[in-house]
Amino acid sequence: MSQSDLNREANAERLTLSLEETHASVEVPHHAAGFWAQWKAFVGPAILVSVGYMDPGNWGTDLAGGAQFHYGLLWVVGVASIMAIFMQVLAARLGVVTGKGLAQCCRDWYPKWTRVPNWLLSEIAIGACDLAEVLGSAVALNLLFHIPLLWAVIITGLDVLILLALQNFGMRTIEAIVLVLIATISVCYFIEIFVLPETAPQFLQMGRALFTPSLKQAGMIYVAVGIIGATVMPHNLYLHSALVQSRKLQKDDASVRRAIQFNTIDSVVALTIAFFVNAAILVLAATVFFGKQSITVAGGEVIHFTADSDWIRVAYLTLAPLLGSAVASILFAVALLASGQSSTITGTLAGQVVMEGFMHWRLRPWVRRLITRTVAILPAVLLIGLRGDSSVTDLLNLSQVILALQLPFAMFPLLHFTSSRRRMGQWKNSKFLLIAGWTSAILITAMDLYGLPDLLKASWQVLAGS
Repeated sequence: MSQSDLNREANAERLTLSLEETHASVEVPHHAAGFWAQWKAFVGPAILVSVGYMDPGNWGTDLAGGAQFHYGLLWVVGVASIMAIFMQVLAARLGVVTGKGLAQCCRDWYPKWTRVPNWLLSEIAIGACDLAEVLGSAVALNLLFHIPLLWAVIITGLDVLILLALQNFGMRTIEAIVLVLIATISVCYFIEIFVLPETAPQFLQMGRALFTPSLKQAGMIYVAVGIIGATVMPHNLYLHSALVQSRKLQKDDASVRRAIQFNTIDSVVALTIAFFVNAAILVLAATVFFGKQSITVAGGEVIHFTADSDWIRVAYLTLAPLLGSAVASILFAVALLASGQSSTITGTLAGQVVMEGFMHWRLRPWVRRLITRTVAILPAVLLIGLRGDSSVTDLLNLSQVILALQLPFAMFPLLHFTSSRRRMGQWKNSKFLLIAGWTSAILITAMDLYGLPDLLKASWQVLAGS
């Protein structure tokens, strides 16, 4: 083979790498090394992925569930978290065994005509998810610093500069920053749930609600659909399968087995933390809002609680008067800001993964970030500029519709590939993972489809301006 042929082959191989700047950048010890040495090397990718499970889009459904049904939907948060763990374990497994991300696998193993539609659907979903994160960060800035919401949305565009700076320091630095943001969210809710006496939950009732499923009350099913439908984000599946390749993995059987084991542990631990955060949001709403119809805030304004309330804004405005402490409102807004910022980091990384995976297109990082953030900001600026702050909930509804429509296009290929002996060899899904994975995917898709008519109706009202 000539040198030019070798160079072409090397360039073709180089083109298939996702997140090339961080690919195989983290050293992994020998498979016989101790538990903590291996854990230290493998921990991280699932932490980045977990922020998608506690992003601002999840907050609205968790707050609504607690405010309307007390602890009654806590079990739904638990079931949704378990299903999310199964899907993320499979995504990590695919990346470790094949050396490819989910987007790359779809490109290489499905007909050529599917590449552009799959890529466009993924980009739209990432833009929709980023829209929720933009709105979360903007609402937090508005609440904390009284910046007009329209300007707060524009300010969030500067996030791209933050991620550019972080990526120059490597994947470990990004993981550390996101871990700090997750810790910020966790500490804020720990203080609100366990330190502030006014929000002390009833643990016996919580335990009973968690282990005795029920959907007897009117309206429960719709909110439960919202919680489950907002759980698995399609971009997280693409992202996780690529992030595990930031580790310098060996390909012998013992090393692959250890990589699968530790990425599974990483996923379980990170998404368990996400479950506790989501549960805390629901518990806070149940403790503070359940059974109340309205509250009078400073200045004499009366805020009424209804099923259609913008619960994120309601929570901030009413926590201080209800609890007699401004600290609660500040902690809530700080946690919301941390949620939006951490989610936007992973959302933009996911955009890079799907573009490189499906299309083999490479853009400069700042161009990629700018495109992703612009797609999210433009509809937010347009609608908020035309209709005011009240359109935030409408925009979140619109983003959920788009995510619900795209999710099957990520879940079912993932299950197809990981269940295939031809693609995975001896590492294909066990019977347990096969049953758990397909059951989760079918249930999540069914829940999305069940709630889709109402979401489509709400979205049409957004687009029609009614």
